[in-house]
Amino acid sequence: MSRGSMLVPLALAFAFALPLSTGQAAAPPAPTVSTGSFSNLTYSSVVLDGSVDPRGQETNYVFQYGTSRGYGTQTPLSPAGNGTTTIKVSQPVTGLQPFTTYHYRIVATSPGGATKGSDRTFTTPKLPLSVAITGVPDPVVFGDAFLVAGTLSGTGSGNHEIALQANPYPYLAGFKTVGNPELTNAAGGFSFPFLGLLESAQLRVVTVGKPEVSSAVVLENVAVRVSFHARSVGRPGFVRLYGTVAPAEVGALVGFQLLRPGHRSVNEGGTSVKAGTATVSSFSRVVRIRRGGVYRALIQVPAGAHVSNYSSPILIR
Repeated sequence: MSRGSMLVPLALAFAFALPLSTGQAAAPPAPTVSTGSFSNLTYSSVVLDGSVDPRGQETNYVFQYGTSRGYGTQTPLSPAGNGTTTIKVSQPVTGLQPFTTYHYRIVATSPGGATKGSDRTFTTPKLPLSVAITGVPDPVVFGDAFLVAGTLSGTGSGNHEIALQANPYPYLAGFKTVGNPELTNAAGGFSFPFLGLLESAQLRVVTVGKPEVSSAVVLENVAVRVSFHARSVGRPGFVRLYGTVAPAEVGALVGFQLLRPGHRSVNEGGTSVKAGTATVSSFSRVVRIRRGGVYRALIQVPAGAHVSNYSSPILIR
């Protein structure tokens, strides 16, 4: 081999042995992540878990979540540091809907880029059913109609069959269904019209079928119905005050009150309820009226099947 032919391979070997230019430094590494499990799952919240290796770069992470792989919501940006080992991370999530499947994943970013974890899912549990009710009005005047209104809350509360039950005074017979069951509206609301409640009663609303749920017991009081009138008796300054009470509450005390706006009422005498018919009793008394004005009668009923009540006011001159 000639001497010239030996020079070419040596030159090439020398060229390949030269170091790379410092302007061609390798890019920083992206973080590595792993979407973990979840914990503390309720119908409205969860804690999402995962892991991040920052690989020596300042790294932040979030959990993305939503009802599809499009996610749409994420936790606040949180730091993962700049270490070189894998660390475990977690974030709480609130404001979830009950009985709903959610997708989630962890995403970490650093100067080296962004890395997305695998997609995972969880399903929130059902919100337990509960019932709240009230009687409107309370008390109800004897013979008047009233409503038992309320709301069934929880998963499946809309268009759910419910029933009204009553346990009348003296509250020993137990609850029995009143009328026909109803369906709640789409939002779980309902109202039962109640006609002809003759005595105070305990009321509740229960679900029909499974799950069996009952409202708290409420007491609907029945107030006596009072009529009140006045007529002249031919003596100056005296009038006869009279009226009726239903149902018959023989022996109940009657008070005649002068109403004074902004001040306490003034008692202007009274009497007691006398026997009448089986369903209506009456009262009557001649009273000296010292001051004209607006008067009403108060029927004070002892504790029992009914409660006390006022008459409508009347003007006496």
